[in-house]
Amino acid sequence: MTPADSTTRETTIELDTEVPLVRITREFDAPPAKVFRAHVDPELVVRWLGPRGLEMRIDHYDCRTGGSYRYIHSQGDEEYAFHGSFHEVRPDQVIVQTFTYEGMPDAVSLEKLMLTDLGGGRTRLTATSLVDSFADRDAFVASGMEVGIREGYERLDEVLAA
Repeated sequence: MTPADSTTRETTIELDTEVPLVRITREFDAPPAKVFRAHVDPELVVRWLGPRGLEMRIDHYDCRTGGSYRYIHSQGDEEYAFHGSFHEVRPDQVIVQTFTYEGMPDAVSLEKLMLTDLGGGRTRLTATSLVDSFADRDAFVASGMEVGIREGYERLDEVLAA
């Protein structure tokens, strides 16, 4: 995939050719502590995670090493539920978690989010999603995840600016 411009910042989504991995890179005009908080505080997560037009409700969200989460995106009568476990959470630096779309329960990904302080109140977010196979990765990408990621990060810009 090639980078595409958003109305605020560029989100780069790359497919690794060696392993079934998706790498996402995005910069934010906020310090790492603020970007991290937006990922771990369920009251903030519900305001930005996912594409515009979907409502989000959180079943539970315990973002700490050893914690877990489950949330549901909905639009009309359609619901899409996701769950996972937090394997490593280091404030302002890293979150390692599993991610499962309940509609495809065998397709579990291992995700790592890293925050880099760029100075001047700016942060680079680098997220990777590793799945079992190239076919699973390609299905993940074809599912519309690109729209959800780009729109979600645009919404995150709005949350961070508030």
